[in-house]
Amino acid sequence: MARPRRALFFAIAGLALLATSVAASAAELPRSTPEAQGVSSADLLAFIEALDACGDAAVADGIHSVMLVRHGAVVAEGWWAPYTPQLRHQLYSLSKSFTSTAVGIAAAEGKLQINDPVLSFFPAEAPAEPSANLKAMRVADLLRMATGHQGEPPQARSESWVRQFLAHPVPFKPGTHFLYNTPATFMQSAVVQKATGEKLLDYLQPRLFEPLGIEGPTWEESPEGFSTGGYGLSVCTDDIAKFGQMLLQKGEWEGKQIVPAAWVEEASARQVANGSNPESDWDQGYGYQFWRCRHGAFRGDGAFGQYCVVLPEEDAVLAITSGTRDMQRVLDIAWKKLLPAFRSVPLAADDVAAAKLAAQCASLQVPLPPAGTAPQSFAGRPYQFGENGAKLASVAVEPGDDGDTVVFIADGKEHRIPCGRGTWRRCDVAWGGMPARPAAVAGGWEGDSFTLRICFVETPFVTTVRLLFAGEIVRVNSEANVGFGPVKQPEMVGKAAAIN
Repeated sequence: MARPRRALFFAIAGLALLATSVAASAAELPRSTPEAQGVSSADLLAFIEALDACGDAAVADGIHSVMLVRHGAVVAEGWWAPYTPQLRHQLYSLSKSFTSTAVGIAAAEGKLQINDPVLSFFPAEAPAEPSANLKAMRVADLLRMATGHQGEPPQARSESWVRQFLAHPVPFKPGTHFLYNTPATFMQSAVVQKATGEKLLDYLQPRLFEPLGIEGPTWEESPEGFSTGGYGLSVCTDDIAKFGQMLLQKGEWEGKQIVPAAWVEEASARQVANGSNPESDWDQGYGYQFWRCRHGAFRGDGAFGQYCVVLPEEDAVLAITSGTRDMQRVLDIAWKKLLPAFRSVPLAADDVAAAKLAAQCASLQVPLPPAGTAPQSFAGRPYQFGENGAKLASVAVEPGDDGDTVVFIADGKEHRIPCGRGTWRRCDVAWGGMPARPAAVAGGWEGDSFTLRICFVETPFVTTVRLLFAGEIVRVNSEANVGFGPVKQPEMVGKAAAIN
């Protein structure tokens, strides 16, 4: 069933009847005014403004969505256009928290125990002579990132990930050495599949996703057909919020215990030390695939700023998706700007502040490039490139009445990218050697330069391309907002094709 299209929304006066704690609904969390749930609209405005200002506008480093739940009701939500409520977003390592929840459910069903040896699930994949430390590794050690590894096991796509994990040296006694270890979460997924006979995604469907009303989740798979576990899950922002609200309610949802309360307590508690910096939210201890935070909170999070922050002391949940290079900065903003917004009792209605808050949310947007029109001298003219690593042969910018089209030939194929002018245009885009993916694109001229911005709207990634024209040459610079490697590509120089 398709998700209903929701506009950017902050509930105001019409929901005053929700002044007390509101029970969550599987289909959609209820909405309330902030003041009815003891939250200041003025303080929330400062929080949203701070989120909007963080990052680097030049490369679109920043937030993609935010949702705040207080006393079971959504009191604030917003999406930075072109991101929208119905779009699933890659969670990266926030997937880990869903994986550990599957382990907890499987343990409650008697399918496994967390003290089971890891090797007991994989007799066919075990090394011929496993080390004593490998033999001692338990499912609990996978959960708390204390497998005994000194470095992460490899995950070559051409080989079994299970075999690679079990073949990797285990120099430390399991349980004694914290190492953030994505392959360890993959092994939890493999354990669940071995123990239940179902892939992680399929196993969670009737037990977690359907009860929470999470529609159409997707999860990437390993070469041997296991859900990747440590990353690869994609869901919507409100799905993250519902997952967090379920955790806040100790595993209860609509009167039914879908995850054991004791498991939520264990998983969110400090199970292993992971640092000593009191100012870092990555040094407060680690649970079962959950990070402990300052201010009594805990969270699941993923690369480039995917957050599910649970604040038991405030009876609140904060869900955020983003593409940011500084994840600590986002949490610092929450502690500085959001915590002061909470009150222990409902507040009097503040229509002025609520209106300002609504206006701010209605205007949230990934920074658009300049919206000027093409100089006649460069419009539509192709520029050609010599041999290069990007396999880019030529580029041209064709002018149009409502926007320009970037036409480039790469790897022997022509690609056309229609750009919105002063707005976002939806299309599928192939870029950087990747296959075509859903995107929203805007572009425009400023003098003799053309800026193209591509938001890959189901991911954290935004690519900004600048074409700097000067007579017979064009200089092409491309930079991503975030990345696991270099985000800025080497400048390329093209020459204008001869005019016949």
